[in-house]
Amino acid sequence: MADLIVQKLRNNEYFNVQETFDTLYSESKNGRYFKRLYDLIISEENILLAFRNLKSNTRCKTKGTNGHNIKHLNKMNKEKLIKMVRRKLHDYKPELVRRVLIPKPNGEKRPLGIPTIEDRFIQQMILQVFEPIVEAKFHPSSYGFRPLRNTHDALARCYHMVNHSYHHYVVDIDIKGFFDNVNHKKLGKQLWAIGIRDKKVLSIIRKMLKAEFVGEGIPEKGILQGGILSPLLANIVLNELDWWISNQWETKPTRVNYKLKRNRTDALKKTKLKPCYIVRYADDFKIFTNSYENACKLFVAVKKWLKERLDLEVSPEKSKIINLRKNGTDFLGVRFRAVQKGTAKRGYIVNSKISPKSKEKVIKVYQHKLSQIRKNPTPNKILDLNAFTLGIHNYYKIATRVSSDFNDIRHIIHFKIKTLLKRNIFNPTSENNAVIEKFYNDFTYKRFKSNGILVLPFESIRHQIRGQREPEFTIYDKENRQRIHKDLVYVTAIEIEHLRKGNYSSKSTLYENNRISKYVAQRGKCYISGERLMPSNCICHHILPTKMGGSDDYDNLVIIKKDFHNLVHTKNPMKDPIKLHHVNTLDTRAIKKLNRLRKVVGFQALVI
Repeated sequence: MADLIVQKLRNNEYFNVQETFDTLYSESKNGRYFKRLYDLIISEENILLAFRNLKSNTRCKTKGTNGHNIKHLNKMNKEKLIKMVRRKLHDYKPELVRRVLIPKPNGEKRPLGIPTIEDRFIQQMILQVFEPIVEAKFHPSSYGFRPLRNTHDALARCYHMVNHSYHHYVVDIDIKGFFDNVNHKKLGKQLWAIGIRDKKVLSIIRKMLKAEFVGEGIPEKGILQGGILSPLLANIVLNELDWWISNQWETKPTRVNYKLKRNRTDALKKTKLKPCYIVRYADDFKIFTNSYENACKLFVAVKKWLKERLDLEVSPEKSKIINLRKNGTDFLGVRFRAVQKGTAKRGYIVNSKISPKSKEKVIKVYQHKLSQIRKNPTPNKILDLNAFTLGIHNYYKIATRVSSDFNDIRHIIHFKIKTLLKRNIFNPTSENNAVIEKFYNDFTYKRFKSNGILVLPFESIRHQIRGQREPEFTIYDKENRQRIHKDLVYVTAIEIEHLRKGNYSSKSTLYENNRISKYVAQRGKCYISGERLMPSNCICHHILPTKMGGSDDYDNLVIIKKDFHNLVHTKNPMKDPIKLHHVNTLDTRAIKKLNRLRKVVGFQALVI
């Protein structure tokens, strides 16, 4: 996740909008209302930033009802893209939304909506401007779909409640069909209250919420699951709940303004107030308190508040009160409970494992992937298996008993591994590689190899302690940001600006975006000679020319000096004195690189 945030910040830097977003955050923090956001949303910089962020989203390849996906936008040049989106927003009418049903673990199906790529593009533009404004108003205990916050942070907060705050009673409330039942009128008021008061933008949001589904008509309530803006809107809806719970205890005003939080808490303990803390990830949340009596009162109060304030129903089958000293509670794929600490049994400490449902799902995925390898053992399938192993190890490492869980999983899938060994699809080995060195080198396990690729060990994982994230940490503060992201060192902001403002009207927006990425990746140096280039004397060369079927994709581009570009595309440059001079400036290594590019375009290698 940190890598994604760094890339997000880098993108903001490319389009010179980070300072604008920082200002929005700061002013929102100070209570300012925003009545003129539309011009910022349709600014050239924000539009091009939205394109860059959208093209890296895996869902952008999914087609909408008009048959378009990101490839449709990739073909447009900058001027055409900007003109298209501004024209669409001038009198915004969202296109039909495609409905897709995704199977859930319990056998039910989750309804997702797929807007057209143009509507997703507009949602991305709005998201970028809204995010710094609402981030300043969100409660610290909300962890879902926010920059530099994730499931591990939410679980670390839960662990703290058990280990240090001794709040071992959990009010576990499940909102019935949250995304399908959000009240549109109430959401509009919440947007207004949080500071978004541009009536034209609010009108666009209302139209988005009323986007018609194919064969289903116009929805009267609910937020589109599958929309880019939906997670942020969901957080706005439930932010009110976060602060309501918080103001019952955690941020309850006191007569004395205590400097230290512990002194304030001690003062609150002398009152009859019910101690309570919320930990929320999207629409999934837990409320921690210190007694069964308080838990019962909170349970009733929260159900009533959700109904009266947000017009949301609670699922009685899935909502309950749990004593963590007796039973575990499931949250974000992990089941945790409070167990007595040490042989002296002084106090309680969290004990967590993969939840039974999640564990069953992991086993099924492993069994499926191993079966697919048995049927057709290709290198890509081994790489896919390894990627899955790394991913789930990284996710579940926060569980204290994760090592035991994965030993169980390894035991259950052993018969499939044994079959692969018998068929020589998996072969024993003692080899090593960079991934093994980094993540698994201190484990003792049997190593396997398939298709020349080392198979990552399924059972080799141990618990990794995770502390709580600083509640006020934000990417919209320069000092905070510099702790995770260093400004451009090898390439200056001015050079990026020159690249971005260059006249490339005949080129696609995808080409322009990837040209900047290549320039930064090569540190502004020529691929052929290695010399430092300025934007004025470099060119972004298509390795496979477009007339030969080459694309504007990142991997098909390379930054070279303009003088050398002529050497690539001239059949016999040695006959031209000027071009011959340029050839003579190159060393043997540079000539080899030049010849590689010439070979792709169909010209003979130069012999010096």
